Amino acid sequence: MKLQKILNNFQELHPKEIDLSLDRVKELCKKLDNPQDKIKAISVVGTNGKNSTINAIFSILKEANFKCNVYTSPHILKINERFVFNNEELSNDELADLFQEVEKINDNNKITVFEMLSACFFYKAAQYPDNINLVEAGLFHRFDATNILKENLASIVCSCSIDHTDWLPKDERVIEKIVFEKTSTLLNSNIIVAKQSTKETMDCIKKTISHNPSNKEFFNDDFSYSVNENDFFYYEDKLGGLKLPMPNVLGQFQLENISTAIATLRTLDLGIKDEHIQRGITKISSLARLQEIKSGKLKELVKNNKLIVDGSHNEGGAKALNEYLQTLDCNKHVIIGMMANKEHEKYISYFKDIASLTTIDLKTQPNSISGKDLKEKFKSIPNVQYQPNIEQAIKSINLKEDDLLLITGSLYGAAEVLNFN
Repeated sequence: MKLQKILNNFQELHPKEIDLSLDRVKELCKKLDNPQDKIKAISVVGTNGKNSTINAIFSILKEANFKCNVYTSPHILKINERFVFNNEELSNDELADLFQEVEKINDNNKITVFEMLSACFFYKAAQYPDNINLVEAGLFHRFDATNILKENLASIVCSCSIDHTDWLPKDERVIEKIVFEKTSTLLNSNIIVAKQSTKETMDCIKKTISHNPSNKEFFNDDFSYSVNENDFFYYEDKLGGLKLPMPNVLGQFQLENISTAIATLRTLDLGIKDEHIQRGITKISSLARLQEIKSGKLKELVKNNKLIVDGSHNEGGAKALNEYLQTLDCNKHVIIGMMANKEHEKYISYFKDIASLTTIDLKTQPNSISGKDLKEKFKSIPNVQYQPNIEQAIKSINLKEDDLLLITGSLYGAAEVLNFN
């Protein structure tokens, strides 16, 4: 209750109108003695794959006995997920004490919730100066509260695609603008660019960062991977090749994220050994990213059928998700709930050969689109229906042996599944 009360206080400080500026978070961090200037960080930007890439790096570093602080967003089940120090999430009491201390120093000045949370992370992280900090950008990057670091070890550019366009003028909702917002202010260190969904996007990134004097490593040009055996994949860069076990996370896109993580760590020359990588990629923790649900009430409803939840909600995520589905020889049933500001028709257009589609309400999210309205948008799709919630949706689907059931469209929807379960 104490933690939630403080978070409610943070909401009250949130400006009614937000100007895209770093002034508020810089002012608060100045009062905190600029903790962001005292840490070693790997910054991660992009549209898709940020969290998964961080999880892969974190898992490998832990195998090599490194201590890490990790800042990600949004959380899935609880806000503690966003605040990892010395490889462990803060407890409710520890988090409440941290928030309370920074809130007092802020002294009721207007500031966004994300800016406040970012300042809290930097303040705590500075207490562990030898730790490696893994910092995920929130919205874009240029005016993101995480973009106040003085220096960093590396910047990772994950897959970039169209998302969060409601923050941009209508005439700027194009990939060139998205890339500019995410990459134009990267620090001068090492820049590792992950695989992109199109050549146009990769070329746009290369052009945008061409004047940045950083050492640059690009997927395909400088590092790559291939899958040649069922139980192994091969990673290769200028340092040589690695034969690696398949990771414990599903999807081809996860191999892309893991390859980016490996490229980053090998570029930094931290003394990471091959065995650290081999062990680390089999122990990756990843909530709501092609996560198979193996127990609980919802699993009981689908019986022996595979149940997967994935929080993807944009074109890039849908494309990666469909690529995974196309590798499976079974009937695929999709349950979907989405936020109102997403590109609903574009998202669903990537799904091919699905046996049924069920739209649902996300009743805990006031800014979601109703399941009925979503069904209307998807009316051209065969076998589309509406159900008010996840449980009724599952019960309404005629599952046959070895069918797959996927719940997707929103991280908030994924959270409902995991909380329900």
